[in-house]
Amino acid sequence: MMKILLMLVFMMPLCLKKKMFWMVQMMLLFMMMLFMNFSLKISAFVNLSYMFSYDMISFGLILLSIWICSLMIMASENLYKMKKYWNFFLLNVLFLLLMLILTFSAMNLFMFYLFFEGSLIPTLLLIIGWGYQPERIQAGMYLLFYTLFLSLPLLLGIFYIYNKTNYLTIYMLKIYNLNNMLLYISMIMAFLVKMPMYFIHLWLPKAHVEAPISGSMILAGVMLKLGGYGLLRVLNFMQEINLKMSYIWITISLLGGVFISFKCLCQIDIKSLIAYSSVAHMGLVIGGIFTMNYWGFMGAYIMMIGHGLCSSGMFCLSNINYERLNSRSLFLNKGMMNLMPSMSLWWFLLLSSNMAAPPSLNLMGEINLIVSLVSWSKISMIMLIMISFFSAVYSLYLYSFSQHGKYSSNIYSFYTGVSREYLMLLLHWLPLNISILKIDYSMIWF
Repeated sequence: MMKILLMLVFMMPLCLKKKMFWMVQMMLLFMMMLFMNFSLKISAFVNLSYMFSYDMISFGLILLSIWICSLMIMASENLYKMKKYWNFFLLNVLFLLLMLILTFSAMNLFMFYLFFEGSLIPTLLLIIGWGYQPERIQAGMYLLFYTLFLSLPLLLGIFYIYNKTNYLTIYMLKIYNLNNMLLYISMIMAFLVKMPMYFIHLWLPKAHVEAPISGSMILAGVMLKLGGYGLLRVLNFMQEINLKMSYIWITISLLGGVFISFKCLCQIDIKSLIAYSSVAHMGLVIGGIFTMNYWGFMGAYIMMIGHGLCSSGMFCLSNINYERLNSRSLFLNKGMMNLMPSMSLWWFLLLSSNMAAPPSLNLMGEINLIVSLVSWSKISMIMLIMISFFSAVYSLYLYSFSQHGKYSSNIYSFYTGVSREYLMLLLHWLPLNISILKIDYSMIWF
C-alpha cells in the first residue's frame, strides 16, 4: 500500500509547476493501472504495510476513487482555461484522493475515523472555493455540520470499544459481539448521514447543486460510498443487536426511496434531480446492508460501484449542458437532440444504466438487493416495485424533457461536444457495463 501512497505524495509538488494539469491526470491513470495489477485474495487482507491493507471491498472502492479523481480533472478543463487557481485545485484533488485511499485501506478503526473525517475538508474547499452560486457557503455549512454533529458519537463509540477490547483492528473485532444499544446507534448514525438515509439527506441536494462539477462527481462517486463501507465494516461485530433493530432502518430507507422518487418528478433543476435519485438508490443499499445476509452485502457493494460511475457520468452530462447554456433548468435545457445529437446517445446510455438496464452493474446490484430484501420480508416487495418503477420513470422524464421538444429561442450560438467530453463519458460508461463480465469477483468475497 505504501508505494501507492508515496506515489500520491510525490505527485503533489507537480501541481505547483506550470503546464502540469494534464500530466497529473496521466499520472493518476498510470497509478490506476498499477493498482489494478496488485495481488488480490478474495477472502483475506493483502499487501499489509504498517496499518494499511485491502481486501475485496476496499480494492473496488480504491479503484473507483482513483478513477473518479482522474475523471474529475478531465471534467474541470474550464478551471485550467480560465486560470481559476487550477494549481490549488489539483493539490486539493490529490489530497482528497490520499484521504480516500487511506480511509478504505485503514485496518485500525480509529485511523479509519480520522481519514473518514479528513476527507470532509478538501470536499468543503471544493464546494466553497469553486462553486457557482453564493449559496455555496450555506451548502458547505450544511455538509460540515450534518457530518460533524453525528460523527462525534462515532468517536466516543470507538473509544468505548477500545476500552472494552483493548484493540481496534477491524479484522480482529469480528470475533466480538458488542450487544449495546447506545454503542450501536452512535456507531452507525455517522455512516447513515454520509449515505445519506432519508430524513438526514437534506445536505446532499444542496451540496450537489452548489458544488462545481468536480465536487459533484466526487460526492456522488465516492463520498456517499464511505457510509456504505463503514456500515459493512462495523455491522460485523454488532450482529445480535442489529438483527433486533434493522427493521427500523430498512423501513425508513425503503419508504424514503419511494418518497424521494416522487420528489425527483417535481424537480426542474437537472443537477437536483440526479442528486435526489442518488438518495433513492442509496436507500436500497442501506436496506441491503441491514438485512445482514450474503446477497444484501454483495448487492450493496456492486450497487455502490455501479452508482458511483453512473451518477458521476450523469453529473458530467449536466455540466456539459451548463457550460453551453449557463443554466441547469429543464425549461431551458430542452430540445438538445437538435443541437447536440451525438451527446443525446450518451444521455440515453447513462440514464438507461441509472434505471438498471442490462448489462450495467446497477442491474446486478439491484437484483441482489431485491433478492435480499424480499427474503427478509415479503411486504418490502411493494416498496421495491415502486422504487424500480419510478427510477425508470424519472430517468425517462429527464431524458425526454432535456432531449426532445423545441429548443429555447435565446440560444444564439452553440458548439457541440468536443472529444475530451466524449472520452470522459466513455470512461464512465465502459467500466460500468464491461465490469459485469467479471462479476464473479464481486460475488465471492467472503
